[in-house]
Amino acid sequence: MHNQGKKLFAGQTIYVGIDVHKKSWTVTILGENQTHKTFSQDPDPQLLARYLKKHFPGAQFIAVYEAGFSGFGACRQLRELGIECEVIHPVDVPTTRKERLQKSDKIDSRKLARTLRNKEFEFIHIPDEQLEADRSLVRQRAKLSKDLARIKNRVKSLLMQFGISIPDDISASQSRHWSKAYINWLEEVIIQEPSLRQTMDNYIRLGKLMRQELATVTRQVRKLAQEQRYEKNFLLLRGVPGVGLVVGITFLVELGDIRRFKSMDELCNFIGLVPSMHGSGETMKTGKMIKRGRKQLKILLVEAAWKAIGADPALMAKYNEFVSGLNGREAMKGNKAIIRIARKLLARIRYVLIHQQEYEIGVVQ
Repeated sequence: MHNQGKKLFAGQTIYVGIDVHKKSWTVTILGENQTHKTFSQDPDPQLLARYLKKHFPGAQFIAVYEAGFSGFGACRQLRELGIECEVIHPVDVPTTRKERLQKSDKIDSRKLARTLRNKEFEFIHIPDEQLEADRSLVRQRAKLSKDLARIKNRVKSLLMQFGISIPDDISASQSRHWSKAYINWLEEVIIQEPSLRQTMDNYIRLGKLMRQELATVTRQVRKLAQEQRYEKNFLLLRGVPGVGLVVGITFLVELGDIRRFKSMDELCNFIGLVPSMHGSGETMKTGKMIKRGRKQLKILLVEAAWKAIGADPALMAKYNEFVSGLNGREAMKGNKAIIRIARKLLARIRYVLIHQQEYEIGVVQ
């Protein structure tokens, strides 16, 4: 009897939907044809693993939860404990109108378990811990850059609000990059109101501090790109026109192993470099780029494409073809044409990484 108990659920698969919160998990357990239980527990993978193995001996387990604040830590821990676990993007979970109107933790966990059993969605790729850690450093640099840009914009807004003009001998580029001359002028410009002077000085101090932090993190990111894990691929990417330090290392840490994308279309969908489509009957219309995807990669790729057309004659020729409407094409606006170039540039980046070959300038594709 003891051995029979150990194998009571042998050959069966148990599906586990977890609605993850900071202080508790709501868990739903389903079999192939039945609902076992929905309950709450402390957010502890070991606790859940012990429960499953105790009450469903011999079964195969697969769990899922939505991507969010908790990251991939719980997923990795459950896998180490012998529980297959996956993570899903929240927008990929099929949801009925009733479930949207009557939302609760129990409903969400049951929905996850049900769709897991029905195999109704695709899972998020789980990076290894080192890649995720490296990704956090590169993302930190991007956030610092955005924060610094906000400080600069607030200073310009403050100047405009109080009618303070930037001198003609300070160029737009100097004010944009906060040159030494521009900072000196900000510090010395005569401002009568004490509160406004204090506000300006506070922004200048924050801007200087943020520039120092950004420089420190940039050095760390440059050192990361030189590590053995990335060095070879990073050097290959630096040979691609438009790709510098930030674009190169960002693509490497965000994509991971490029070979996990089975096709160019799959890679474009991951980044979000595909148009939305609306069809009815025999009519199919394409719209703007989908909002889903890695927004930062999309932005960097478009910026790289603008630089690339100035460095690669083949890409420039294609860009001119798109905007001029040559070869029977309908003429495009520049911002739409550059999206096409960005896709071509991405295809070349993919080829360079997969085949470990240097980029060739002037090759028509």
